[in-house]
Amino acid sequence: MLSLRYFSIVGVTLTLFGCSPRPFDVRAEGDKLLQRDAEWAENAAAGRDIDKTVSYWSEDATIVPQGQPIVHGRAAIRKYVSESFHTPGFHIHWKSDRPTFSPDRRFAYMLSSTTITAPSQNGTLQTFPSRALTVWRREPDGLWRCVADIWNDEPSPSTVEK
Repeated sequence: MLSLRYFSIVGVTLTLFGCSPRPFDVRAEGDKLLQRDAEWAENAAAGRDIDKTVSYWSEDATIVPQGQPIVHGRAAIRKYVSESFHTPGFHIHWKSDRPTFSPDRRFAYMLSSTTITAPSQNGTLQTFPSRALTVWRREPDGLWRCVADIWNDEPSPSTVEK
């Protein structure tokens, strides 16, 4: 009888510990999110695979491009990305800083330095630095997807305090 009780206690203990979620490792999750973001940046820089590039945004994502209307939802974002990729001379690349996670670990945000090349109003290509803030959500499939993406120009040297 004692061995049955012992095995029951051990079985319940193993079941409880085996089913409990793993602790959130900030460094490891940060590394995974930075890697995912870097893959996204490389894919976007290549400017060829629209669907792959758009897959990094969530279905309900919102982007706020500087000086343009806000874009809601993956279908509208796909149209925006397609138009960008089909613009002659368009190129984008960014590098993000380490993410900061929300207390519940479901969200994270990252700041990025971005370089965009696009035709100016007179048609000549212009490259300019910008900055971005992305908000990421861990989806039910375990992948991090961007839910909010906003960018704007870097301040001009004359507006930066010395």
